[in-house]
Amino acid sequence: MQFILDNLTVIASLVGTGIFAGLLAGLLGVGGGIVIVPVLFFLFQALGVSPESAMVIATATSLATIVPTSISSIRAHHGKGNVDIALLKAWALFILVGVLVGSYLVTVVNPTWLTLLFGVIATLSAINMLIGKKTAIVDGLPGRFGQSVMATCIGFFSSMVGIGGGTLTVPTLTFCNYPAHKAVGTAAAVGLVISLPAALTLLFVGTTPTDAPFATFGYVNLLGFAFIVPLTVLFAPVGASIANKLDAALLKKIFAVVLIITGLRMLAQVLI
Repeated sequence: MQFILDNLTVIASLVGTGIFAGLLAGLLGVGGGIVIVPVLFFLFQALGVSPESAMVIATATSLATIVPTSISSIRAHHGKGNVDIALLKAWALFILVGVLVGSYLVTVVNPTWLTLLFGVIATLSAINMLIGKKTAIVDGLPGRFGQSVMATCIGFFSSMVGIGGGTLTVPTLTFCNYPAHKAVGTAAAVGLVISLPAALTLLFVGTTPTDAPFATFGYVNLLGFAFIVPLTVLFAPVGASIANKLDAALLKKIFAVVLIITGLRMLAQVLI
């Protein structure tokens, strides 16, 4: 009980983060790091953590939370036949190479660059949501070399900013005229290939910042992990139920605008 009283503000904030992430996942079909990273980034700063430490801890904690949620998502999509196992096998090694390089860089580069990179990715992702209709740029996936480059880049950038499979994998595949439902299902599996090795690297290789919040090991805040994962899973169906009664397309555009503002605010914190 004394532990709860001593860390009440932190616990209440993490509970709010889990509920918020779960509701958005159900409402809009978005989730993972694109929601959790910016929330934790600003939350940790409000708790007295420096922007640099806040970014690496938010990134690592987000990746850790993606591991169990992606497993649940994979089971659901695989049951519907929407996970492209052949593509996953072809991409897995290259994704892993990108993840290992990216997650190692997180432990050595100035965290300001991670904030800058997330701000750019979040802003571009939001613009992609606002555009709405996904038009294929090419008629199909490139050859083996082109796909290896794509997979490596997805693993690299995702691990550096704490996002899962959907943010980069889905638009990359749909721009190559890949079926949308299979893109989403396969992206869930890509999320596990990204998050598991990246989270383990940041847990065991990262040196815990001196101003890190309580229960941070390496770069992963285990308290955040413990509260965010179950609450995200619990509240995602609530969000989905609400979405059935509201205009999901309008909600997605509102979220995209909020995400643009968030991305620009992160960029401003670095550049101004």
